[in-house]
Amino acid sequence: MKQLISTFGDVQRDPVDLRRRRILLRCWHCGTQELDLILGSFAERALADLDTGQLAQFEALLDCSDPDLFDWILCGDTPPPEHDNDVMRRLRGFCAARGHGSRPDGPHQS
Repeated sequence: MKQLISTFGDVQRDPVDLRRRRILLRCWHCGTQELDLILGSFAERALADLDTGQLAQFEALLDCSDPDLFDWILCGDTPPPEHDNDVMRRLRGFCAARGHGSRPDGPHQS
């Protein structure tokens, strides 16, 4: 989080940086505690590196229901085409790297 705060610390009302701040707040207050932890942690680490197109993809994901997000991110269910994008793959990879949920390329194999 310190990286994100320091990244935004010198911002003088830059619209993209304000957008990132709004997204970060949404991630930590989106619904279930489990998703808040996943999305908030991911946002703290990844938001500064997302371009405007990826920010739009991330915002679209935040508009989805918690059960859908949970299934897509952690259970490896295939999201609909409009949400099957590089931000979803990064989220899955973020969780997989921490030993949670699906692999970035899809569900676990038995």
